[in-house]
Amino acid sequence: MTMKWTDSRDIAIELAEAHPDIDPKAIRFTDLMQWVLDLPDFEDDPKHCGEKILEAIQLAWMDEL
Repeated sequence: MTMKWTDSRDIAIELAEAHPDIDPKAIRFTDLMQWVLDLPDFEDDPKHCGEKILEAIQLAWMDEL
């Protein structure tokens, strides 16, 4: 399944599995964006990402923990 920026819940699950020792509350958005771009199933334009999208991913990640 290919993920886009709007798939915040799926992205959060993948990030939680890929980075189990990371506290999502303490991550910088620049790092978060890069980690999302590095996910193997992620395919979307980096230009379509903004602060609101990163906040949604961060909140979903916190919910996963």
